[in-house]
Parts: sequence; C-alpha cells; structure tokens
Amino acid sequence: MSRLPLITAETADTEQAALLTEVKRQLGRVPNLYAALANSPATLRGYLSLRDALTGSKLDARTREQLALLVAHENGCDYCIAAHTMRAGRMGFSENEIADTRAARADDPHADAVLRFAHTVLHERGRVDDDLLESVRQRGVTDAELSETVGHVALNILSNYFNHVAEPELDFPTGVTHPTERIRHDPTLAHREPSRTGRRLFADRPRGPSGPHDR
Repeated sequence: MSRLPLITAETADTEQAALLTEVKRQLGRVPNLYAALANSPATLRGYLSLRDALTGSKLDARTREQLALLVAHENGCDYCIAAHTMRAGRMGFSENEIADTRAARADDPHADAVLRFAHTVLHERGRVDDDLLESVRQRGVTDAELSETVGHVALNILSNYFNHVAEPELDFPTGVTHPTERIRHDPTLAHREPSRTGRRLFADRPRGPSGPHDR
C-alpha cells in the first residue's frame, strides 16, 4: 500500500486535476508514481517540465531509456526498474541489452560512453575528472550530451527517491523481467577515488561489435 495518498479524479483539486489530465493525455493512464507525485502539484509540475524538456534533447530515445534504467538499477528502485524494463522491451531491446544497460555497458560505443559517464556521475556525485571528459568526448559524446546526461541522472534520481519515500503499488505487468542475475559486473566500474576515475573508466575493456546509433 502506498505510503502517500494516490490522488484520483475524485480526490484531486483543480490544480491536481489539470496535471493528472495532462499525464493521462500523454501516457494513456495515470501511473501510481504520478498519482502520488500529485500530492504536491509543484513537484509533479517540476518533474513533468524537466522530463518534457529533456525529451527534446540531443540524446536519442534509446539512450534516454538506457539512462533511466541504469539510474533506477543503481538506486535500487523496483518501481522504475519494472517500468523502464517494460518500456525498453517495447522499444526493441533484447534481454541481453537490458542486462548490459543495467551494468552500464552497451555495444554501441556512443551509448556505452554515455552510460559509463552517467555511472561515474552517480557514484562520484558529479565529481568527474578531466581524463573522463576527454575519454567520452573521444567516443563522440558532445558537450550538449554531457550536460543532458547529468539532467537525466537528476530527473531519474527524483523519481527513484520519490518512489522510495512513497512506495506506490507497482502498476506494471507482472511479467516484466528483472535480469539481475545476468548482469555482468565490470571491475572497471568499481568505486574509486575521483582523481582515478577518468584514467580507468575505459581501460582494458573488451569491445563488442558496434551497433547502430540513432542520432
């Protein structure tokens, strides 16, 4: 049972109702996360505004979904792991690709660099070094995409942490797979001192075949 009320059409005030109507227009329904966020119209409006702004970003939809799934996994958010695993499957990700995403890796060099940068931002709390920035730039990540990656990390931390507080009921298909046992943890992603992050992030890594990157 949710620890915060789930706002419905029957219990919403005018401001809440307008926000939930927009959520339903966009998504076809009101997931419990949004119904709980509606306890604070300001919080829900802020979340939607940042999400909508980043939807029009340079990063493509597949990479944005990978970032959401990675951050949810790193934060242990069961609700968002289920939601984004389902969405990734609908976008055509294989089970291996989903498992790799949760391990901060991808066959596509650009997506791989973005995921590894995001992983470091999460674990080093944004304190990345010059070597890391140079490494991801060499793999084709632009400064705009670096900036957007930080934005996506922040957006998904908001939803993950809110879910931890509110604990809304999971309202996604129970058939969603959570391939945790198949994740291949990469020793280069272990916690480390910030000054060593950039030098080691891409060191001694086996590379798979490159996949297409929809820019």
